[in-house]
Amino acid sequence: MATRRPYPRRRPAPRRNVRRSAPRRRTSYRPRSRRWSRRRGRQFDVQVLVFGAVVLAAAAVWAAVSWLMTNWWALIVLGAAATVVTAGWAHRRQQQRAWDRTRQQALRFGLPELDALHHRDFEYAIRDLMRRDGCTDARQIGGAGDNGADVLATDPLGRTWVIQAKHRKDGDRGSAVGTPDLQRVNGTARQIYGADIVLVVTNGRFSTRCAPLAAQLHMHLADRRVLATWASGGRPLWELLPRIPAPRNGR
Repeated sequence: MATRRPYPRRRPAPRRNVRRSAPRRRTSYRPRSRRWSRRRGRQFDVQVLVFGAVVLAAAAVWAAVSWLMTNWWALIVLGAAATVVTAGWAHRRQQQRAWDRTRQQALRFGLPELDALHHRDFEYAIRDLMRRDGCTDARQIGGAGDNGADVLATDPLGRTWVIQAKHRKDGDRGSAVGTPDLQRVNGTARQIYGADIVLVVTNGRFSTRCAPLAAQLHMHLADRRVLATWASGGRPLWELLPRIPAPRNGR
């Protein structure tokens, strides 16, 4: 008797990895016509507000002009009041300027007073003395990055002054001002500041080598003696120093 062959087993089909897409988010849908109408509505509201403001401003101006045309005397009163206020302000300003000039012209310093100053206050004192002599633009610039200059000024004859102030707490008993101080200010005074006159002033003394170097570099020195005459008197500094350059532009 013949035997039946067993049927071959079927291999299961491989499973396919099916990627499931993420569920779509529901977005709120706004009709385009509705958004457009709201935008137009906001623009219309802004235009109405602007138009209303313009109308109110025009009405206020018209009412003011109409009132002034009827009450013309108010213009005269306002004009007189403005004239009085302007004249008073100008008079007070003129008096203040006159007082400042008088105070500056009466400025005097004694050597003990200068010796007691801080080195920064000594620079301000030199500035005030230059202003007393008519250098209205004199200003103190000493500090970090001053390039060796402590005071800048323009005298009434148009000459530019670059001043280095060397303060000594002990006066002429302190250390002498040396040639490095002269070389420092000389290297920048003319190139950076356009100086006509380069001056080193001190309430102390200069070393013996300073005077020949100053003459060679066309610089000027004001020691304790010159400073005392200048600060306590009324003569300007350029009348006390020798060989001052001629004024600019033939003044």
